[in-house]
Amino acid sequence: MNIYDELKARGLIAQVTDEAEISTMINEGKAKFYIGFDCTADSLTAGHFMALTLMKRLQMAGNKPFALIGGGTTMIGDPSGRTDMRKMLTKEDIDHNAECFRRQMSRFIEFGEGKAQMVNNADWLLDLNYIDFLREVGACFSVNNMLRAECYKQRMEKGLSFFEFNYMIMQSYDFYYLYKNYGCNMQFGGDDQWSNMLGGTELIRRKLGKDAHAMTITLLTDSQGHKMGKTAGNAVWLDPKKTSPYDFYQYWRNVGDADVLKCIRMLTFLPIEQINEMSSWQGSDLNRAKEILAYELTSLVHGKDEADKADASAKALFGAGADAAIPTTELTAGDLDANGDIDILTVLVKSGLVASKSEARRAVEQGGVSADGEKVTDLKAKYTGDALRSGIVFRRGKKAYKKVTVK
Repeated sequence: MNIYDELKARGLIAQVTDEAEISTMINEGKAKFYIGFDCTADSLTAGHFMALTLMKRLQMAGNKPFALIGGGTTMIGDPSGRTDMRKMLTKEDIDHNAECFRRQMSRFIEFGEGKAQMVNNADWLLDLNYIDFLREVGACFSVNNMLRAECYKQRMEKGLSFFEFNYMIMQSYDFYYLYKNYGCNMQFGGDDQWSNMLGGTELIRRKLGKDAHAMTITLLTDSQGHKMGKTAGNAVWLDPKKTSPYDFYQYWRNVGDADVLKCIRMLTFLPIEQINEMSSWQGSDLNRAKEILAYELTSLVHGKDEADKADASAKALFGAGADAAIPTTELTAGDLDANGDIDILTVLVKSGLVASKSEARRAVEQGGVSADGEKVTDLKAKYTGDALRSGIVFRRGKKAYKKVTVK
């Protein structure tokens, strides 16, 4: 099976501009492609997984990836999929986030001479002359066509600023610049980027008289159609300081039965033949499939050692109840009250098991909280500093655990 057919078999391809041309270039290792990453946070998330694994697959097949860091476009913010304007970041914030992205991408993609290359669109966007840019590039875009783009339609009711309206033109110019200066002949991205990507292929055609190509990746959604990569409204980060390897493992271990095989197919590097054999799995076999998914992705992001630890911890915690290296929150004396105690609501918030005291209150009232295996029913329950020095395992729901200690 060639690489393009494998991508199709894994369900990764959504839309393409010219399937025959794209498949030939990819299969022959002649694609110089880029995927853009706007630096809106200091860590990549599980939502970036599709793009990162696609780059890795294509590099393994002999193609050359360009990882485009959006140091310039992040200053505007992509309106795609948004109902409001993104928070404006400072240049210092963006530069810091870009460096964090660079380090994390290196776990997936091999950079170096003749290998993958990282570029930053701040290098060409921030020095553009506005009038020259309008004359050279703006004249190639129809406002009528732009307003028909899905990414803008979603915003028209609540209002779309002229600031954000320029994002499509900026992204299109990226493709034009990379084609002209790096020979980059393809752009890949999420399916919600289709309109922006077509803007780039059209700009290249009009300015250079050349054909460039675009391919979108299927968005990773659950069986309900919701984007995956978040838990309790919070992103699942690739940075272990923001989402621990154990929590990362648990996120994938807890995906729905209807989603596990799709995730294995789209995200892991297990052979298609092995995955096809899993298609008939039911019941307890699906739990085994979830363990495989969680282990493979944790190993890919955090390394085999961390994946082994997370796997062993989960099995110990949910199995025989032996000591496990579960995520730990360490409190300080300043977190305790004047008597050296701490109440259950504060513990739940400090440990990250809930986002607020009102959420903590609801969890206790609904019987979903326990401490060292005993259900907590008293909203005023307190725990002494002495008890916490030995560590207490708090649980919220069936699968969210934290060991809380105090210095």
